[in-house]
Amino acid sequence: MTRIFAAFLWLALCFCGPAAFADDPVSVPVLCYHRFGPAVADGMTVKTEVFAAQLQWLKDNEYTVIPLRTLVNYLQGEGPAPPPKSVVITADDAHKTVYSDMLPLVKKYNIPVTLFIYPSCVSNASYAMTWEQLKEVQKTGLFDLQGHTFWHPNFKKDKKKLKPAEYQKLVETQLNKSKAVLEKKLGGKVDLLAWPFGIYDDFLEKEAAKTGYVTAFSIDRRHASKSEKIMAQPRYLMVNGDGTKNFAAIIQGRAQEKGHKTY
Repeated sequence: MTRIFAAFLWLALCFCGPAAFADDPVSVPVLCYHRFGPAVADGMTVKTEVFAAQLQWLKDNEYTVIPLRTLVNYLQGEGPAPPPKSVVITADDAHKTVYSDMLPLVKKYNIPVTLFIYPSCVSNASYAMTWEQLKEVQKTGLFDLQGHTFWHPNFKKDKKKLKPAEYQKLVETQLNKSKAVLEKKLGGKVDLLAWPFGIYDDFLEKEAAKTGYVTAFSIDRRHASKSEKIMAQPRYLMVNGDGTKNFAAIIQGRAQEKGHKTY
């Protein structure tokens, strides 16, 4: 029996090849930035000069920054695989330094970026961009503007303190209102979502899909791929300490994540 099994296994390997026993090998690092500036104001700030150095590293090492939509289409089986050495860049929250610091570098390197926005802060909070600024970056053709819920709630905490019906209502409002406001104010289709604080679960994923989001993103610090859940694709939360050395390790899939602080 052992010899027969070995013979069948050998035949399977010959006719099916290793790919039949492996996951899809295509994976892409999706980077998540928040704020920029001349100094590190908080844990979410990446110095503008560090970000510039990272973009230069990508150029020097012949990496291609692709639109997030290109990756999403592939993950959904609706488009070709991204080219080798692809990278995706995103930024959450629509902080004003995206306009003042990130935009000039995006123009210089001519790269696509996806902004995940929670509308309650826009033209309202002192740290946030205005609707006019968002429209300006959108007109460059380099920025895709997508959803980040309406006011960036902590779903884990809200679930504990609210009654089930109240929590259901909160989730529906956060997902629906964000989408509706962004589409009304900026035009275009909002169907991509970044989970606030990287918090998600089966319920939230189903609610997001029901609302019309086709792909959602966490901050789980792995490459995005078809082996990941479509409503919880991972991203790397970037911090200033990544510099260019750990940045290179992240891009190349060899980063040491031990002790890396996230949200």
